[in-house]
Amino acid sequence: MSDRIYMSSPDVGAVEEEFVMGAMRSGWIAPLGPDVDAFEAEVAARIGVTHAVALSSGTAALHLALLAAGVGEGDVVLTSTMTFAATANAITYTGAEPFFIDCDIASGNLDPVLLRRAVEQLREAGENIGAIVPVDLLGKTVNYTDICAIADEFGIPLIADAAESFGATHRGRPAGSFGLASIISFNGNKIMTTSGGGMLLTNDGAMAARVRYLATQARQPVTHYEHTDIGYNYRLSNILAALGRAQLTRLDEMIARRRAMRDRYREFFAAVPGVEVFGGADDDADNCWLTSVVIDSAVTGWSARDLSDALLEDNIESRPLWKPMHAQPVFADARALTNGSSDRLFASGLTLPSGSALTKEEIERVFSRATEFLGARA
Repeated sequence: MSDRIYMSSPDVGAVEEEFVMGAMRSGWIAPLGPDVDAFEAEVAARIGVTHAVALSSGTAALHLALLAAGVGEGDVVLTSTMTFAATANAITYTGAEPFFIDCDIASGNLDPVLLRRAVEQLREAGENIGAIVPVDLLGKTVNYTDICAIADEFGIPLIADAAESFGATHRGRPAGSFGLASIISFNGNKIMTTSGGGMLLTNDGAMAARVRYLATQARQPVTHYEHTDIGYNYRLSNILAALGRAQLTRLDEMIARRRAMRDRYREFFAAVPGVEVFGGADDDADNCWLTSVVIDSAVTGWSARDLSDALLEDNIESRPLWKPMHAQPVFADARALTNGSSDRLFASGLTLPSGSALTKEEIERVFSRATEFLGARA
């Protein structure tokens, strides 16, 4: 069988090797060090915020952001249902209750109309909303203009889950710069990677200080080990930060390669009735992290599963869009305000190989297999 083609494998090379070897030779092997400091400063400058805290994962960043915002037992946190489980998991870590909001069908992002309705219903019932956590889906930002306005109107902290959207913008403003705080992920499959890692971004100095404190086991600033709070081992290592610094120098190049891949999918499927590239035609503000297609099987005569199975025959990875959180067994008892959009997208969407590390030969293999599939279905 041919070698596996992944949807989004890490894109690393000589630059990353140089940075990582430099960190190793410096002797800063343990967590923290000069590369962590530099990485935080460089990402903060890229996003345009005053504080950045490098952490072990995007999930850790979201967990600590919620804690630092005062979220805990008895609170309700409104969040996107169309997301990866990490978003909802981080909310439950705090003891708060996740309340899932459905999406608009075009982008898959949280629907501001439904969000407002949920806020008004919960406030009328006398419930405390600890935070709003919108999620930028597959590299396209939510409608921060409307969502931030709702959060401000009702005085609710907004923590932006920008795990997937580093390098994207909303009306010219970088993803990661919205709300009380934003979080981004540097997981192995993201637009850029530190192998595993994430970051909290904020203009609130007190929040950044609180997150740093909690992330280093909540140690008091004394010679012996003194603890007055429960802390976490959530900081990023210096070596992984060096990898991130190298990736950051190549971020725009990697986004451009992913955008070119999306353009090619858009051109390829333009002649296939019933298939649309997910997220709309406006890719200028998108980081194009992953490209998905939405398939109307009543028109095509075949389903997303059929195409996925055909790709798998040639060892090419693809995957449905996120299964909504309100449909996940672990959250079967959670409350949600839905309109059917996320369920439709899960049933009809398919994410295709999108990574910047794809070789010319791998790209041709993907399109050759898709062409064969379409020909057999014609």
